[in-house]
Amino acid sequence: MIDVRTLSEQPVAVCGLGRSGLSAALALKESGAQVWAWDDEPDTRDRAAAAGVPLVDLTACDWTRPVALVLSPGIPLSHPKPHPVAELANKAGVEIICDIELLARTQTDATLVGVTGTNGKSTTTALIGHLLGAAGKQVEIGGNLGVPALDLEPLGKAGSYVLEVSSYQLDLLSSAVFDVAVMLNISPDHLDRHGGMAGYVATKKTIFRGQSALQTAIIGLDDDHCQAIYDELTARGDRDVIPVSGHRVIPGGVYVSQGILYDATEDGGARAIIDLSAIKTLPGAHNAQNAAAAYAAAKATGLAVSDIVDGLRSFPGLAHRQELVDVVDGISYVNDSKATNVEAAVRALVCYGDIYWIAGGRAKEGGYDAIAGHLGNVRQAFLIGEAANDIARALDGHVPWTLSGTLSTAVAQAHRAALDGNGGVVLLSPACASFDQFKNFESRGDFFRDAVAALREVGT
Repeated sequence: MIDVRTLSEQPVAVCGLGRSGLSAALALKESGAQVWAWDDEPDTRDRAAAAGVPLVDLTACDWTRPVALVLSPGIPLSHPKPHPVAELANKAGVEIICDIELLARTQTDATLVGVTGTNGKSTTTALIGHLLGAAGKQVEIGGNLGVPALDLEPLGKAGSYVLEVSSYQLDLLSSAVFDVAVMLNISPDHLDRHGGMAGYVATKKTIFRGQSALQTAIIGLDDDHCQAIYDELTARGDRDVIPVSGHRVIPGGVYVSQGILYDATEDGGARAIIDLSAIKTLPGAHNAQNAAAAYAAAKATGLAVSDIVDGLRSFPGLAHRQELVDVVDGISYVNDSKATNVEAAVRALVCYGDIYWIAGGRAKEGGYDAIAGHLGNVRQAFLIGEAANDIARALDGHVPWTLSGTLSTAVAQAHRAALDGNGGVVLLSPACASFDQFKNFESRGDFFRDAVAALREVGT
């Protein structure tokens, strides 16, 4: 746990007592701060109180006293409208931050690596952390990925924090500066929380805020929004900017061409580094971009190329991101539950042949028409959740589909169809959020994994 002694004996408000909020409240309490914690849900408040967290109703407290409000990222800061507690803090001039900001303010000697992007940030974060750890470096991995920032271990100069940073968390950073900042890609997502696409792009761009010649910016150039940000940063000339791509040659950058990862950042031209097609835990063009960004980030921290290559070869992959769960009766079952939007699902649909696709859940912005051009490998779709009918309309005339309703039904139906089709891949890549039927994408992926395990038991 991170020691936040800079706030010792001072009143600090914490709103939202889920995973990161509870972690922040406990870390602040352990560090001697006067914690004022609150959550809208009575059950959540009760669990926090049982863990020893002091509760104060932040909708009715004296806002002249707190020195800061630690706001959980899931709570609206400004759009579609501010949460009442955020509004009260703003009116009182109280600084609103998140746990990553507190980590950055206290662990000033360690290297801070931040990864953001609409898609791929979890895999890239885990991969950078793996590359550093496999090379024997001190590293802690967390943020939006798994472990809350203040639950990480304290590190000195030799250590690195590799953090996945969501747009919600970026909204709550004020002084944090990333030594290595990675922007993978930008496509429409969470637009209601940022007031539209322009607000979303502006928030994502803040991962580079405060950087100087001592820091490194790494930007994927495979979409127009990131290309514009790259052009802006290179025009400033105030930091090292490394472009990356998963599918095209980038002079002076790190890129993948025909499956080979190249480093063209040094004098002497492009240098072939590794054949990514041999790394089964990084399938597809999107993972080519993830690997290029991770390579560039690891190298920017000072890691030797030989160590990076060894680390790429030993990467075990990440749960719920194109995770090969099992092969049953010659059928591969792939858990890509983290694909919560159309762009993420499309990336998986081009990676496999003879796909029996399970999709659906709670719809996000943008609709599903963009899927139509990427269905060449899909043999049949099995649709679940609230968005099933909307996806079915987008698939009409392209591939057969079945309204399965639930994930358990979809797995059983896809299994039978794949058996009748003499094999293939049953792919859970929902293109939707999970919240209509599951607590989160992890529980949806775990349910899929259990359903596949049940198929094996029936087979035996």
